[in-house]
Amino acid sequence: MKLLIALLPALACAFQKPGVLPVAERSTTLFSTARRDILAASVAGAAASILGSSQPASADDGKVIEFTMNNLSDGSSGVVQIKLHPEWAPKGVARFEDLTNDNFWKGCRIFRVLPGFVAQFGISGDPKVQAKWRSSSISDDPVKVSNDRGTVVFATSGTNTRTTQLFINTNKSGNGFLDKQGFSPIGEVIQGMDVVDKFYSGYGEGAPSGKGPNQGLIQAKGNEYLESSYPNLSYIAEAKTL
Repeated sequence: MKLLIALLPALACAFQKPGVLPVAERSTTLFSTARRDILAASVAGAAASILGSSQPASADDGKVIEFTMNNLSDGSSGVVQIKLHPEWAPKGVARFEDLTNDNFWKGCRIFRVLPGFVAQFGISGDPKVQAKWRSSSISDDPVKVSNDRGTVVFATSGTNTRTTQLFINTNKSGNGFLDKQGFSPIGEVIQGMDVVDKFYSGYGEGAPSGKGPNQGLIQAKGNEYLESSYPNLSYIAEAKTL
């Protein structure tokens, strides 16, 4: 507990005012500086390990969605299974199921991969499809479980702004500091975290903070932009409900 108290000032300082990308791009982000994110994630993870896991027992009424992933960092393919938990975040789960039923995920690139932090996806490769969903945000779910490693969470640009973008927490100690910022897990990876760890990460943080893909251009041009400028990105080849 003494260690936790000593770590709290560092967390407060690092995340007092998280940055947001320009409104003109209407892009969704977690934070503006990856290095700051990963540092605070490690500190928060250490604190969480002292207090113990806050994850409640899993329910069995949620669906399992299977992603077939192509173009992993070693050139292979793999499978990721996500167990949805409507008891955690019913609105978020309903949106994820709607996107799955609409075949939204096929071809989606994992466009923001920051090892030890998150892997982010959820912009359609077809700008027309993205425009349809982008204009339909859903209200927030209260945070009921912690952002442990393997949890799947909607990204947001503010209150009640969730649309289609999500991230998988990849920090081995979890990203518990995201809990108080309103990031509500909707499910968890139950198979294939080894595949998630092989998502291509060579492009780093997205523009304008880094050299990775510009979310505004993904929204406008889709996979035409990504395939020509960022050909190594891992992507979802198929999504199905088991």
